Amino acid sequence: MIGYIKSIFRALASLLTGMKVTLIEFFTPKITEQYPENRATLKINGRFCGELVMPHDENGKNRCIACGLCQMACPNGAIKITSAMEPDPETGRQKKHLVKYEYDLGSCMFCHLCVNACPHHAIEFTTDFEHAVFTRSKLIKTLNKQ
Repeated sequence: MIGYIKSIFRALASLLTGMKVTLIEFFTPKITEQYPENRATLKINGRFCGELVMPHDENGKNRCIACGLCQMACPNGAIKITSAMEPDPETGRQKKHLVKYEYDLGSCMFCHLCVNACPHHAIEFTTDFEHAVFTRSKLIKTLNKQ
């Protein structure tokens, strides 16, 4: 009988804890973005992962060395790297060269593992979030072309 009464009090304490959390959230001010009306003033958090890009310098070169670590780190296989061996003009030895860097935005889960795996910081995420297209084939992007 005592165990039954203790369980009733524990249930009431749990109920009151849940009601306290509910009341706190009820009176917390809400933030609603009126998108697309506020497109000009919309502020996106810098940590938001919107789209993978490969920055290029003023000469059109990127920092990718075609090591394939980002491709191996991607859990969904959204990154496909094509590379070729070419002679290095300085040393004359064979060196791996990036031919094509394909990124499938439709199968990316924006986990940031590819960016963390890149040793040369050749890829990064932007805060661009508008990716609406009519066909999935338009979501496959070639990043090493400027």
